[in-house]
Amino acid sequence: MTAVATSAEPAARLAWIDGVNPATKLLMAVLLSIPLFASIDPLSALVAICLQLLLLPLVGLRLGTVLARLAPVLVVAPIAGVSMLLYAEPGGTVYGSFWYATISDASIALAVAVSLRVLALALPTILLFGRTDPHDLAAALAQVVHLPTRFVLGVLAGTRTLGLFVDDWRSMTLARRARGLGDRGALRRLFSMAFVLLVFAVRRGTKLATAMEARGFGAPGERTWWRRSRLGPRDAAAVAGTLAVIALALGAAVAAGTFRFVWS
Repeated sequence: MTAVATSAEPAARLAWIDGVNPATKLLMAVLLSIPLFASIDPLSALVAICLQLLLLPLVGLRLGTVLARLAPVLVVAPIAGVSMLLYAEPGGTVYGSFWYATISDASIALAVAVSLRVLALALPTILLFGRTDPHDLAAALAQVVHLPTRFVLGVLAGTRTLGLFVDDWRSMTLARRARGLGDRGALRRLFSMAFVLLVFAVRRGTKLATAMEARGFGAPGERTWWRRSRLGPRDAAAVAGTLAVIALALGAAVAAGTFRFVWS
């Protein structure tokens, strides 16, 4: 018998963003979203998206991975824009109207701006938290943000079980295909599998809550943490870079004369 030694797979390379505290990432996500809520022009959102994509080397995610995770948002964003296209206040040239729906220059511009804003708001979440470890996130929420322990442990348990949903969906798909049920009725299959997945989630959540309560995770008093979470110079640099992205995006809109407050 011959033994063959195999080398372990190399660990994933650390990206620059991996050294940023998860609490700082939450602050960055908030900073990137607030100015986009204040303005409704398409240029600032487009500039923000381009700048965020240029920072992909610092995030450690491939463009294909980002686009795959952004796929559901790419489906939802046009839906949000359609409502603006049809029911926004008309302005400029009117191209058509039906009942309460009117398509004009103003509604087209607003639809494009809203669609881009949906993408610009979803992209930072994917970039910032695509490689964040749930344990590091929980430690940051407890030690840096100082949130209640019970809430932090609930967030940790929830994020740890998200990956199980993908495995459950894949297992149900293979099981239905083995029984000859996976080739027809795509819409019906989607709703039935989603309902089964909901039942799995409720049962798993109930068992998990009971197990955590039995182990004293909800007990009162000060709790100790295995991982230490601290802020450092890299966190300050990350916040400064976030402010620079927002300043460039809004500055481009102001310089081009397209900046417009939401309430104006």
